[in-house]
Amino acid sequence: MSEEQKLFKVTIDGVTIEVPAGTTILNAARKIGPEVAPPAMCYYSKLEGSGGKCRTCLVEVAAGSTADPRPMPKLVASCRTNVMDGMVVKNTTSEKVLDARKGVVEFLLINHPLDCPVCDQAGECHLQDLGYEHGAVQTRYEFKRRTFVREDIGPYIQLHMTRCILCYRCVFVADQLTPDRVHGILDRGDHSRISTYISKAIDNPFSGNMIDVCPVGALTDRTFRFKNRVWFLRPLDAHRDCPDCCGKVTLWNRGEEVFRVTARKDPWGEVQSDENGKPEWICNTCRFEKKNISDWVVEGPTKISRHSVISANHYQKEVIPPDPLDKILDGRSPLLLMDIHENSQVNQASVRLDEIEGPATGKTFNGDPHSTGHNPTDTRER
Repeated sequence: MSEEQKLFKVTIDGVTIEVPAGTTILNAARKIGPEVAPPAMCYYSKLEGSGGKCRTCLVEVAAGSTADPRPMPKLVASCRTNVMDGMVVKNTTSEKVLDARKGVVEFLLINHPLDCPVCDQAGECHLQDLGYEHGAVQTRYEFKRRTFVREDIGPYIQLHMTRCILCYRCVFVADQLTPDRVHGILDRGDHSRISTYISKAIDNPFSGNMIDVCPVGALTDRTFRFKNRVWFLRPLDAHRDCPDCCGKVTLWNRGEEVFRVTARKDPWGEVQSDENGKPEWICNTCRFEKKNISDWVVEGPTKISRHSVISANHYQKEVIPPDPLDKILDGRSPLLLMDIHENSQVNQASVRLDEIEGPATGKTFNGDPHSTGHNPTDTRER
């Protein structure tokens, strides 16, 4: 059996799964589900070379493998560490992991401005979610935060370097999608920043994907800035015949107005892949120039996680409350709600109860349909 066909058993937070050899701990955890998957701010499965920078995906390896069950002495980056057969990993069940992740979040927020109320990324920001789940109540940092002037790095993108966490995603996507990357990381240490070479504009036809891969609000869409909030918009899956890209997008509408167009995302916030595993990046024409609903073939509402603020008031189908009668009847047939003539052993279909003059008695059903059955000598009726 070849190395690629081998299956390794790995246990993450008590859940055992078999994955192919060469799978990272992070991707193995994602196969189990979001309840055990570590967060990731720099790793992007569609970008080669990404990961290993933000340290938010640190996990504890309690047992290295079946052959060597010793625990690893330090926490490891799950996006860069491959599984071994018999490996035991602790994520949310490890106090050391949760404490380290809390420290990483505090580190990421040292220079990050808390301007969520005015940031276009609010509501879909990975750092916002990470800070809510693992962050501290307040920072211990007492020094002045570094600040940068906002910079337009092209006709469609504005760079807020103050918000950047240096995940390198935008650099990787420019490297791997376009032949002429003109931006990157300048300087070193705490002076590191993203910028273009001599303020050169980014104008390649796939530059808008830099906005999609940015986990924070450092790269924003200039055509959408301050126009609306994502939780007020209704995302719709749509497509068009585009000669440059896949043409499959998410439209963000309010009424009939299209406020922005983005690539479709998977549950991990990454661009979706097609049936062949190829990422469905979209071109700038689809993203910035097709803002009319008539330009697209709408497929239906986008599936949004119910935990996301974007899902507020967005119902994809009619909500039918449970019928309390079902619980009362306990599976029995509700005869009284059906055709009374078919289920009753007393009433007769030939007798029109609405045509008799008084209350029905036995005489009514014994051949005298117009008789009220009233007997004045019967004291039981008085």
